Amino acid sequence: MNTIEVMREFLGWCSVINIGLLILSAILVVLLRGPMSRIHAKIFNLDQNDLSRAYFQFFAQYEIAVTVLNIVPYFALLIMG
Repeated sequence: MNTIEVMREFLGWCSVINIGLLILSAILVVLLRGPMSRIHAKIFNLDQNDLSRAYFQFFAQYEIAVTVLNIVPYFALLIMG
């Protein structure tokens, strides 16, 4: 049951879901920048400049993780199979 096709389909859906979450969270940060920034600034005790850097770092690291852990293995299995 654990064939290359099953693993490829699994990684494909993981990639779709993760990219969707990345896009959704980017849209929410852009549209709700003010309220979200105030909440996160209070929770994490950060000023606006540090918070902007933290948002950028989050998106960069999430994108790298999705690429390395989902997309690259998907294409590797696509080439193998």
